[in-house]
Amino acid sequence: MNFLVLCTGNSARSILLEQILSHRSDGRVRGYSAGSKPAGAVHPQSLTLLADMGYPTDGLRSKSWDEFSGDTAAQMDVVITVCGSAAGETCPVWVGSPVRAHWGVDDPAAADPANQPAAFREAYDLLLAKAEALFAQPFQTYDLDQMRDALNAIGRS
Repeated sequence: MNFLVLCTGNSARSILLEQILSHRSDGRVRGYSAGSKPAGAVHPQSLTLLADMGYPTDGLRSKSWDEFSGDTAAQMDVVITVCGSAAGETCPVWVGSPVRAHWGVDDPAAADPANQPAAFREAYDLLLAKAEALFAQPFQTYDLDQMRDALNAIGRS
């Protein structure tokens, strides 16, 4: 299944969850990420954390969601937004037929630079816990309503 993770800047949370989905799902999910207003570069702390956790970082980039909206783009089964509900940021809205869900996590890049390593680790841990909650379910067998319900329940947890 193809999962697109959206955030505004596509430099931190969406990048983290893209890698978690792609590399921790035992091949059941292919993660992608994008932003409505991409930052233009992946946050250096995202790259450091992912490398320290053993994820590949080559080729990761901040990109626009426009790359996933054309006729030649990979078809997405699920779109997850990760903007923090209390962070005062505008979260992108995806138009189309994929199952949509919100897994809000505060922006670690907004933390004081001295606190960013811990903030990024906290964001990673929250996203990993949500992804693992999904991976523990037989989500590949779900119909659209079951998938939406499962993803939304995870987002509220």
